[in-house]
Amino acid sequence: MEPSNDIKRLIDIMARLRDPQNGCAWDVEQTFETIMPYTIEEAYEVADAIERGDMDDLADELGDLLLQVVYHARIAEEAGLFAFGDVVHAVTDKMIRRHPHVFGPENTRSMTMAKGMWEKVKAQEKAAKAQRQLESGVIEKRPSLLDDVPRVQPSLMRALKMQKKAATVGFDWSEAEPILDKISEEMEELREAMQSKDQSHIAEEYGDLLFAMVNLGRHLGIEAETALAGTNLKFSRRFAFIEDQLEQQGKPIKDASLDEMEALWQLAKTELKPL
Repeated sequence: MEPSNDIKRLIDIMARLRDPQNGCAWDVEQTFETIMPYTIEEAYEVADAIERGDMDDLADELGDLLLQVVYHARIAEEAGLFAFGDVVHAVTDKMIRRHPHVFGPENTRSMTMAKGMWEKVKAQEKAAKAQRQLESGVIEKRPSLLDDVPRVQPSLMRALKMQKKAATVGFDWSEAEPILDKISEEMEELREAMQSKDQSHIAEEYGDLLFAMVNLGRHLGIEAETALAGTNLKFSRRFAFIEDQLEQQGKPIKDASLDEMEALWQLAKTELKPL
């Protein structure tokens, strides 16, 4: 096979890889569940390429992410569930349906109208889907407002999305200031849990503290995931600075004392320019 710009070539390649007789043994063994972690990983690698501003890498990573879609669609087709064309049809139908301000009789580029239309149509779709599932017996009770927040999302992102969902029905703090008191309360409960030596209780209270911190960030206009990503980058740069300084001194980092590393950490704070 030769590479091609045509999506059909990629679909054909995947079908060949999944062929039980002539395909790749590893690819043939894969399932939705085994491929899922790779799908999540590829999405993160797309985000990483964007963050680094590497457009060549972005094109490559988007291809890897597209491959995941084709992979899942092929597995589904083999099981008689749906095919890649059904995936494309579903998303094109959804985009047209959710943008009546663009594809409907009245075309407007108003951002306010766009957001309002999107949320209105999305809510209608979810209500109709829930009704169909109830009538068909797929579910026994009407789903919670929070049920559509994916469980496989990173926990900080999922906490933020759940909080936003709850806020749409008024379950929310009115401002940021009271959340600081809630954080202080959660910290005290964590201290008490630490004294109990009960690891499961400690983990529970630690999670409550993180959840409250995400809520505070939301009210301050800061996404916890993004803020932590920035701090991670800052930490890695400063730690690399410590390693470089120690290397110049001819000392392996494992032989450096904590006081030496702390002194270099403080130096890194003044020497390294913010990104």
